[in-house]
Amino acid sequence: MSSSAQMAKLTQGLPSKSEKMRTLARAGYSRGDIARYLGTSYQFVRNVLVREDARAVTLANVSDAPPVASERNSNRVRLGSSGEIAIPHAIIKTLGLKEGDTLIVTADDDEIRLMTIPTAVRKAQAIVRQYVPAGVSLVDELLEDRRREVERERRE
Repeated sequence: MSSSAQMAKLTQGLPSKSEKMRTLARAGYSRGDIARYLGTSYQFVRNVLVREDARAVTLANVSDAPPVASERNSNRVRLGSSGEIAIPHAIIKTLGLKEGDTLIVTADDDEIRLMTIPTAVRKAQAIVRQYVPAGVSLVDELLEDRRREVERERRE
């Protein structure tokens, strides 16, 4: 049976081009082959399949599980074709994230970590705090340095 005949058999009775694209992709056909068979553009096929990947990732990861309480809790996520992942709803709710929030991504010891900006700032402050003696105010020291610099510039 020819490739075209196999594609026709797989897609027979499917209601839309998008459904045909998804079915053919699951059967292992390339985006280019699908586009040629359906008489549509490669970009249209790509867009449908990428959206499908993102939708599958989102649906696979949205759950009614209780909020995550610690790093020991884990959730499976799937990497989409464009490198996107969907953060599980329970984690979004626990961290109070909203659409459009900026997250910092780091890779360390073969782990990927996502942090909110406030968390990254707190971690940076904790690192700096290790090197500042007790009772010393970096703000006061900075202001004093600036005052001395202004005074030096006035004398010159």
